[in-house]
Amino acid sequence: MSGKSVLKRVDWLTIFIFLMLIAIGWVNIYSSTFSDNDSSIFNFSELYGKQLFFIGISLVAAIVFLSLEAHFYERFSSLLYIITVVLLLGLFLFGKTIAGATSWYDLGFFNLQPSELAKFTTALALAKYLSDIQTDIKRTKDQLFGLLIILVPALLIIPQPDPGSALVFMALVFVLFREGFPLFYLGIALLAVLIFIATLMFGTIWVSISLALIIATFLLVKKASFKVPLLPLSLFFIIAIVFSLSVNFVYENVFEQRHRDRFSLWLRLEKDPEKLDEIRKTIGYNTYQSEKAIESGGLFGKGFLEGTRTKGDFVPEQHTDYIFTTVGEEWGFAGTAIVVILFTILLLRLVYLAERQKSDFSRMYGYGVISILLIHYFINIGMVTGILPTIGIPLPFFSYGGSALIGFTALLFIFLKLDANRLNEWH
Repeated sequence: MSGKSVLKRVDWLTIFIFLMLIAIGWVNIYSSTFSDNDSSIFNFSELYGKQLFFIGISLVAAIVFLSLEAHFYERFSSLLYIITVVLLLGLFLFGKTIAGATSWYDLGFFNLQPSELAKFTTALALAKYLSDIQTDIKRTKDQLFGLLIILVPALLIIPQPDPGSALVFMALVFVLFREGFPLFYLGIALLAVLIFIATLMFGTIWVSISLALIIATFLLVKKASFKVPLLPLSLFFIIAIVFSLSVNFVYENVFEQRHRDRFSLWLRLEKDPEKLDEIRKTIGYNTYQSEKAIESGGLFGKGFLEGTRTKGDFVPEQHTDYIFTTVGEEWGFAGTAIVVILFTILLLRLVYLAERQKSDFSRMYGYGVISILLIHYFINIGMVTGILPTIGIPLPFFSYGGSALIGFTALLFIFLKLDANRLNEWH
């Protein structure tokens, strides 16, 4: 496809939203890292200057992604996936540790985080596998292999440790469901999460009683209409109780103390007021300060560079995972609403683009993009507002970080190239 054809067919609404998000993000990074001694926005020794450099690199990368032939991404998806898996493995030998996580390669002028690149390569590899004519998502072995593609990078990222990034990969499971993966498995996963949380909050005895009452009610309601399969229900009850019994062991022996403290704060598990207050001052400090900063912004905010909590460095890592708090304090409810609306429009637009694709590969990759952006957006906003526990993942196109911005740019613009090529699909 010629350059003129790409410019004519590319979705400019999506590009406009992308540019708006990175521009608003940079303004807030500037505000959260600015000091009175700074003289130029092009000071590359400062974080806002570095982010400006990363934005420039990302825009160049976006042009490159649009310039490559569309079939390149499908043809080399497996190779790109293998390269990022090897990079993730290499971290165990050559990785640089920052803030307790060995997730980066030190390239001198730049710290490369392979997990950010692995997001789009995993989405490509999954789309390639699922769109293969020999793959049948209804077959158990094909379901397992699709899950394996997702799990490999996730399992390599968990021990870095970076459970937040690993969780992002699990969002790609929604691509499987979009393509026909039995919803039964989604129901089982949601039930497991509910049993896990309920066991932590109320204990196995109350979970057992609740499940027994639910099953008894089901039997009474359905007994008159059809023969109830007692054996599957009995097995379900036994497995659920065994799982509930294992929750406390996993919680105490697998989770680290900081993870347990976050769950305690989120679910209000700690009953001792003094210990709960201590947790709030340590693990919950970021969330508490984040909530206060957003609340203090009111309807229209305090104004650009006028955020007292932002300038006072009350919120740790405010330029990265907590950048949304700067928006809340300086631009108020109106500013946060604009950001939320932009992300919502972007995601809805991507759903529309994915559904109009003429090739299975392009559609599946599109839903991979949507899944990754959605979980980042949902968890990050939920985290800084106190709805969800602190996990530590950036807000796409918004938070500080070169690897993340380049990775999200690649994720989005590869799909935009595939969409621009939808009328010339080669198979």
